[in-house]
Amino acid sequence: MKRGPAIKAVVITLSDKGSKGLRTDESGPLVSELLSAIGACVLHYEMIPDDPDRLRESLIRHSALADLINTNGSTGLGPRDIAPETTAAVIDREVPGIAEAMRARGMKNTGRAMLSRGLAGTRGKCLIINLPGSPRAVRECLEAVLETIPHALSMIKGSGEDCAR
Repeated sequence: MKRGPAIKAVVITLSDKGSKGLRTDESGPLVSELLSAIGACVLHYEMIPDDPDRLRESLIRHSALADLINTNGSTGLGPRDIAPETTAAVIDREVPGIAEAMRARGMKNTGRAMLSRGLAGTRGKCLIINLPGSPRAVRECLEAVLETIPHALSMIKGSGEDCAR
């Protein structure tokens, strides 16, 4: 599935417990592993608490250098789940089909997938995708859209490539 030049990616895990060393992050490394299938090079990985100011700053800073940012965690209904709102505040355009495809894939396995509020959008020439926090959901969601990411990035950069096959 590898195509074209390496995709510069950033992976951000959102976890209050993980950022305090109380939980091992299994999802962030899994995101990095899955992205390698499309030739992505993870330039930066970090785990931060569910803090909107920290996430906002990280998204803004990394979107200037990366082609793709994947967040994982903090997409549910909990009082500290802030990824969708924070992402919405920094993106220029939403790409709802990506989140719809991820939830549709998850719904094949559990009705709880409808509770994920993750979204996707662009900031400048960077694609930002919110993934759920569990490794299983990360795998399902990212695999649902992985093959389309290189084309999306090409379009974001203004390739002029026709979407029709």
